[in-house]
Amino acid sequence: MPARLSSPPSARERPTGSALRRTPEQRALLSQIEQVAQGLAATFAPFCEVVVHDLLDPKHAILAIHNNLSGRSVGDPTTELGLARIADPDYPQVIANYANHFADGRQAKSTSVGIKDASGHYIAALCLNVDLTLFRSLQSVVGQFTATDGKTGLQESLDPAGAEAIRQRIDQFAARLSSAPRALKAAERRALLRELKASGSLEVRRAMEVVAQHLGVSRATVYGDAK
Repeated sequence: MPARLSSPPSARERPTGSALRRTPEQRALLSQIEQVAQGLAATFAPFCEVVVHDLLDPKHAILAIHNNLSGRSVGDPTTELGLARIADPDYPQVIANYANHFADGRQAKSTSVGIKDASGHYIAALCLNVDLTLFRSLQSVVGQFTATDGKTGLQESLDPAGAEAIRQRIDQFAARLSSAPRALKAAERRALLRELKASGSLEVRRAMEVVAQHLGVSRATVYGDAK
């Protein structure tokens, strides 16, 4: 089970001496992971906590913590997930988007990436913990804003009559060419316009505007293709 993002009673100083001996490869990996953590933290601030765990020193595992949301400190021990990786080299290397929570009850979404050395043993973990509080509030606000009243029984469309049929014909034409409407070349657009004209689709009100919008080109281009 993923560990709760709690803060221990007190922060510990990282040990010195033999407890911190690392191979050159392990030191290089830890250094690079810290750089990656800094970049991720800067990109997703302030909603995402990014933590680097040194699994070779589980009792004082936290090497770095950016955008601190959990109240933990450098030198604090690793989580239960970290201990599970230490005990089992076959433990999943990436565990993404699992439900978690901070010590104060705030909901979080977490991702943990285990880092192995050349021998296949876990030496570190890079963990991201996203505070969902604000996003859940925004979700509620957006849901309320976009809600419509179905009790009125009224339905209205601001789309010109027949516009959806034109879009469907364009989609079908592009599909026959294994393409997408906005990827059609000039010669293909001209063939499309001939087909639309022959079907009477261009007689629909604002047909050229609908075609231009769906193809992602200007109306002038559509008029030129239709000549």
